[in-house]
Amino acid sequence: MIILKINSIIFLCNLIKYCYVWVVNMKKEKKKIAVLIPCYNESATIKKVVTEWKKELPEADIYVYDNNSKDKTDEIARKAGAIVRYEYKQGKGNVIRSMFRDIEADCYIMIDGDDTYPVENAKEMCNLILEKKADMVIGDRLSSTYFTENKRPFHNFGNRIVRFLINKIFKNEVKDIMTGYRAFSYEFVKSFPVLSKGFEIETEMTIHAVDKNFKLVEIPVTYRDRPEGSVSKLNTYSDGIKVLKTIGTLFKEYKPTIFFGFISLILIIISLCFGIPVLVDYHKTGLVLRFPTLICCTIALVIAILLWVTGIILSVITKKHKQLYELYLNILMRKDSNEKINR
Repeated sequence: MIILKINSIIFLCNLIKYCYVWVVNMKKEKKKIAVLIPCYNESATIKKVVTEWKKELPEADIYVYDNNSKDKTDEIARKAGAIVRYEYKQGKGNVIRSMFRDIEADCYIMIDGDDTYPVENAKEMCNLILEKKADMVIGDRLSSTYFTENKRPFHNFGNRIVRFLINKIFKNEVKDIMTGYRAFSYEFVKSFPVLSKGFEIETEMTIHAVDKNFKLVEIPVTYRDRPEGSVSKLNTYSDGIKVLKTIGTLFKEYKPTIFFGFISLILIIISLCFGIPVLVDYHKTGLVLRFPTLICCTIALVIAILLWVTGIILSVITKKHKQLYELYLNILMRKDSNEKINR
């Protein structure tokens, strides 16, 4: 009888021990998911967006960053169950910068507050990030319903132009450059230097991911146009110019040899086209008949050579920057691993 009681006590102790170990392991393995919703005057849709995301991903923290809204977007989001924070510098890029700095998570999902993207793809996007199969998951609208649902024709044209330019310049095949529906890894978020202030932020993060060789995965998502009463904050012309300017700036920074080499080549061609006739006349007559033309061609040729040398120097600096960035990523990943072990 005593032996039986002792065995029972040992069994209970072992059971408690195994349960404790299981609970500890579960805590260690639990991944933190953050849903990021930048908002500016989205009172017509934010309640539905927050409610749907809480239902689809009950384990996730829903963050709504209000960007100086005047229609009580923050109050509606808070009542719907979101964690509301504020960014007072106007512009989507400024909001994303604050989000990426402030929030710690294993998986980040960025979504617009205008109810144009479906929640059904959320778990698939999260799994791709958490299983380390991607550093950025892009919700591809353009391969799905965007061109039929979107009622703004210039937006369609702009998306095609941006996609063509970036894929040609950076030699990639990203289908949707400017989508606001994305998932990110911790490493991408904490190493992405946000420089854009406005809607050009999606273009910047796509180019950054391509240039830094992050793992990109695209999944088609069903896009729906804004519901009645909801107004787009994107200005087709001014924001379109900003996006094109961003592409040019990042092209110069990431591909300086090609950028400056192309300008140098144009100047050399112009210099030769106008300079050769002057040299031919000199060969025939022994006189320089067009001195201003010769001076301009010489200046253009000198500038072309300087630009070509500038491109070479900057390409060396860019390569060095990439090496340092890779080392920083390694340190960041090691730090993240150590923090998870110590939790």
